[in-house]
Amino acid sequence: MLAIYKKEMRSYFTGVIGYVFLVLFLAIGGGIFCLSTLYAMTANASNYFIYMLIFSAVVLPLLTMKSFSDERKTKTEQLLLTAPVSITGMVLGKFLAAVTMFAGALLVNSLCFLFLIPFAQLQFASIIGSFVALLLVGVVFIAIGLFISSLTENQLTAAIGTMAVILVLLIIGVLNTFLPNDYWLRYVINCISFFSRFQTFVSGIFDLSGIIYYLTVGALFVYLTVRTYDRRRYN
Repeated sequence: MLAIYKKEMRSYFTGVIGYVFLVLFLAIGGGIFCLSTLYAMTANASNYFIYMLIFSAVVLPLLTMKSFSDERKTKTEQLLLTAPVSITGMVLGKFLAAVTMFAGALLVNSLCFLFLIPFAQLQFASIIGSFVALLLVGVVFIAIGLFISSLTENQLTAAIGTMAVILVLLIIGVLNTFLPNDYWLRYVINCISFFSRFQTFVSGIFDLSGIIYYLTVGALFVYLTVRTYDRRRYN
């Protein structure tokens, strides 16, 4: 697994994907910070993390679109399947490399809040909780992206497919605004909605069930990716 992880990290910086992702994430993330805090003249971090959630849904597929689709297109997939590493180790190596890239970029962007310390009283508990929540949501997005990438050899198809699935999952939470408060479907949507659970963290509430939910969904998509390659290895 470690060898796959190192290979993936190296590939991000020997090609253009890693640089494009970092430039986009840091530049647009910095712009979002300026608009949601400096321009709005507030130290409230809720808007920043909500906007970053939406932005992450669009930019994270850049990290995962080539993870497996490129292996199929360049015919190096068989080398991976016959390498002295388990399918689970191979998938986890690629998964952890993408998570490392995202976590590093998110951490650098979030450090911008330190510049506000001399001018405002920051709610660090809310900022840290929102950071953890966004990181967990990103983990789920990456797991979804890896699964979609394992189904096709076209990187563009993998990216668009990942964006579509993620945006549908986010939009589900918006449906609640159109439902009566006492309607049973509203409760069901709240339970499965990425956005509703994320808003709980942004509001300053540390939701243990939300953490378990995100980790479970992420693990499910990693498992589906492993199963996809298990079937491919023996077919």
